[in-house]
Amino acid sequence: GCAPPRAGGGGGTMKRRAGQREKELKKKKLLEELGEKRLPYMTPADAGFHQLWKTKYSKLVFRKSDTVPEELHEMVQKGFLTLRQHDCFFQDLVRIKGKDFLTPVSRILIGNPGCTYKYLNTRLFTVPWPTEGYDIKYCSPQIHDACKALIKLNDYLHIEALKALQGQNLFETKEIEDTTVTDREQSSAPSLTEQGSVPKDQSSVCVAEDASLSLKNRTSYNLTLLNYMDPLQMLYLKQEPYFGMGAMAVSWHHDENLVERSVVAVYSHSCGDSAMQESSDQELKGRDPAVWHVGLKVAWDIETPGLAMPLHQGDFYLMLDDLNMTHQHCVLAGVSPRFSSTHRVADCSRGTLDYIFGQCELALQNLQTDSDSMALSLKSLEAAVVKQTEEIHNEVEFEWLRQFWFQGKRYLKCTDWWLKPMAKLEEFWRKMEIMTSLVFSEIQKQQEIEEQRKETISCFLLVLKERQNRRKEWTVR
Repeated sequence: GCAPPRAGGGGGTMKRRAGQREKELKKKKLLEELGEKRLPYMTPADAGFHQLWKTKYSKLVFRKSDTVPEELHEMVQKGFLTLRQHDCFFQDLVRIKGKDFLTPVSRILIGNPGCTYKYLNTRLFTVPWPTEGYDIKYCSPQIHDACKALIKLNDYLHIEALKALQGQNLFETKEIEDTTVTDREQSSAPSLTEQGSVPKDQSSVCVAEDASLSLKNRTSYNLTLLNYMDPLQMLYLKQEPYFGMGAMAVSWHHDENLVERSVVAVYSHSCGDSAMQESSDQELKGRDPAVWHVGLKVAWDIETPGLAMPLHQGDFYLMLDDLNMTHQHCVLAGVSPRFSSTHRVADCSRGTLDYIFGQCELALQNLQTDSDSMALSLKSLEAAVVKQTEEIHNEVEFEWLRQFWFQGKRYLKCTDWWLKPMAKLEEFWRKMEIMTSLVFSEIQKQQEIEEQRKETISCFLLVLKERQNRRKEWTVR
């Protein structure tokens, strides 16, 4: 039979919508329960802060700026300013619940050549950082240097994340062996059961190798999403709704499209950030509104107090293991402009050029050229083959070409690297348009209506309807 289009097609959209609805209901219920009350949260000024951090937020690792080599700070901060001076930061048009919004924060994606990152129905294309074996022309030597600084920061954060994960692992294995753990500690020790004690007779070497490979995979960042915002230029910032933490630059969320349990690393740089800017009023309750903070909360939980961690120039933090899944985070605006570099192991299984070129080649296997007349025809009209080709046709058009040209011209401020691959994808797309019209003419030729042909037609129509609807939606966007 004719299976419904897979994720990335209509099926994925329906699932996303259901997930979105469920989230909305949870949020509504939470806010109703709260009424006028605000949940408690802690900052380092509070007595119980470290205890709360250790027990409920132990997978958040924080490093002060003086732990980072001075020359790295200088390179990266200079890189931020270069990108800002060349107008390389852009507000993204994202789609939430069927409506388009401009993000308050301006962003640029830098990373492995040919990699993309998708969030809130918007695909961003990396400005490639200097990579061996790739010919990347930058619009200016300064932009090249900025991208180079970010790959240096990426390497540094990869090693820091690896060390932090290994530290956690040692802690967890020690906990497992130490059977005298008290209940209180047990509830707070991170994911004992997930670690699982390994049976003694298994070769522990093999396990160790597996573990170190998995740690390496979960910290090998393939891109960084850079953010920039000047709060004083923003006419309106949403207030944090649950704890009363103040103005938010980024609302509560989980980072999406990441490799499972991978570490997210965030380097923060507030311009003109100095002790001077911190409010002189020591009596201040809660977080200092002059200073940028990252806020954390346990997802959908109103028992556990929230956490607001101040971010000063050059500090960085790591969200280890499943913290991004079990907790949500937000960014609370200070007064000075701020850059951040958020390094991720993006799930690129369907988001690289290699992947989409592979898909195109798969689809075009069904097209043949007559050696004499050069006429084009299809090798097979089997339902499954037609369906696969038409789905790939949709994927190229809606996940790549339209996503790129929708806001892709802006990448030309940094590099023209994407123009060639996009032209190649467009060629493939034109051939697939021909294949679609060939299906039409073939179906009309065959007079007798038999089972197989009916199945081909119904599959074909399903994917075409989806194409029609998505074209309308993109025209509106």
